[in-house]
Amino acid sequence: MIPRLRRTGLLALAATALLVVTACAPGSGGDDAKKEPASDVETDVAGAGDVTLTVWDQEVRSGQDKPLEELNAAFMDTYPNVTIKRVSRSFTDLQKQLRLAITGDDAPDVVQANNARADMGAFVKAGLLRSLEPYAGAYGWEDRFPDTVRSVVSYSEDGQTFGEGNLYGLPLTGELVGVWYNKAKLADLGIEPPQTLADFEAALDQAKQAGEIPIQFGNLDQWPGIHEWGFAQNQFVPRDEIRNLGFGQEGSSWTTDENTAAAEAITGWADKGYFTKGFNGLGYDPSWQAFVKGDGVFLVSGTWLLADLSAGLKDDLGFMLPPVGETGDLAVTGSTGLPFSITEASENPDVAAAYLDFITSEDAMAKISAAGGLPVVDLEAQQPSGTQAEVFDAWSTASSEDALVPYLDWATPDATDVVPTEVQQLLGGDRSVDDFLGALEDDYSSFTGG
Repeated sequence: MIPRLRRTGLLALAATALLVVTACAPGSGGDDAKKEPASDVETDVAGAGDVTLTVWDQEVRSGQDKPLEELNAAFMDTYPNVTIKRVSRSFTDLQKQLRLAITGDDAPDVVQANNARADMGAFVKAGLLRSLEPYAGAYGWEDRFPDTVRSVVSYSEDGQTFGEGNLYGLPLTGELVGVWYNKAKLADLGIEPPQTLADFEAALDQAKQAGEIPIQFGNLDQWPGIHEWGFAQNQFVPRDEIRNLGFGQEGSSWTTDENTAAAEAITGWADKGYFTKGFNGLGYDPSWQAFVKGDGVFLVSGTWLLADLSAGLKDDLGFMLPPVGETGDLAVTGSTGLPFSITEASENPDVAAAYLDFITSEDAMAKISAAGGLPVVDLEAQQPSGTQAEVFDAWSTASSEDALVPYLDWATPDATDVVPTEVQQLLGGDRSVDDFLGALEDDYSSFTGG
């Protein structure tokens, strides 16, 4: 089990972890990014008259939906002149529909936009998102959010440089991609939570021999495969290399011996039947729901599932960081949840900014924690227990050990499409390891070379 750490200083540790990620962002530390000059903003929401704010989000699971519903209701109670029109989409549907929505005649005021270059970066470049710099000063967001959090929601005005420039969104949660496990099944198999790659693979084989699904996995939506591939990569590739690739920095390569070993390992897991049968035809939600019902020993996924998994498995649910592999160092995919941004088309940006301030307040962080989530800040004020405490401790361990690495679909403007498609084909047996890594290398080198 992961050793419990004192919660005192968790916020500082979380900031350290995000610094690990953002310090490697392209252009980080430079002085060429343009900051939008400060300007007066109107913070008097009550004096704004009757306003309807349309908000698009992907907080559809119970642990995400409940605190946002409560915060929306509280905001409207505080400001009766404001009506929030909420439109919720799954992550996949939001990605597909968001560009059309924010370029339409009836664009929403507030949206959740993925940090990736293909999403937030492209929207910034197209002038579709509003810089939040004036509001950051008005509401004191520089004090609420450390530089490390603000960096992963910052772009230069042309959308090219990720990690510095203007603020374009505020996140509510932190995220880790780790290993969920069924404690009862591990006990029946006589297996302790594996701490090394060798132990993990031995546990997978033992589970398979016992007739269990070793790793519950559904990849019909394609994006879950990014997490599975990143999980394998973290076992073989040094953290700094993953960060360079994940942020689209020059000087690294996908076609290395280490990445080859990672790709061969994950294809080996697929060939040995360690994943759910027919995983490329199984949706993400049906997959984790099957895990809740007892189908699967392990589930490689993010902390955003905490509330839903806990509600189903209760005391049988466990969470651990990825095992330590060939590198000898812990590496964990993670950062912030999807940030909330204000569209350029919003007719009420000042009210929208007040809304962002409200849903990222200390009270909001407490509501997120109470609903079983991982708040992005103010962790030291929370009192988690059970599996949630394991998640909080995992976050602090990843922070203190300099272990966080970025999501791989952040790397290039096309990575959001290229990486999940290639992973799905690799695991389905339709791509060789060399062709898979070659495709990722072509996308990466064409971006960094340009």
